[in-house]
Amino acid sequence: MSATIHLIKLAVGAESIDTMRAYQAARLEKHGEVFHLTRSTPVRAAELLDGGSLYWIVKGVLTVRQRLLDIVAVEPDEEGRGCKLLLDPELVEVGRRPHRPFQGWRYLKAEAAPADRRAGGDDLPDALADELRRLGIL
Repeated sequence: MSATIHLIKLAVGAESIDTMRAYQAARLEKHGEVFHLTRSTPVRAAELLDGGSLYWIVKGVLTVRQRLLDIVAVEPDEEGRGCKLLLDPELVEVGRRPHRPFQGWRYLKAEAAPADRRAGGDDLPDALADELRRLGIL
């Protein structure tokens, strides 16, 4: 029996969740699926596909996740990317937290993953909450 784990990755070039939504909507329209290409195939695929998600860091803040649907080996492209992570098109906002940059992707234990944000909750505006976290107040 496997325990669910997740991946965490920088959303390079994304300015906000809205820009991610627009980019991924265009990819869905063009290719019929939402995916991310990466060089390395995760060796813990069974644990990832047992309810795992790809958590995105946008502008230095862990912000949103997408459920992983499948992990497919593909022929490497000109940049050497040979693994396709198929993603649910829905972007689910999560409790925001600052995160330092890194290259590639990392595993994220389920117990360390932020909870989903409540729709219509009484959260502070994102910019204010991010600044309060930076100052150590939140």
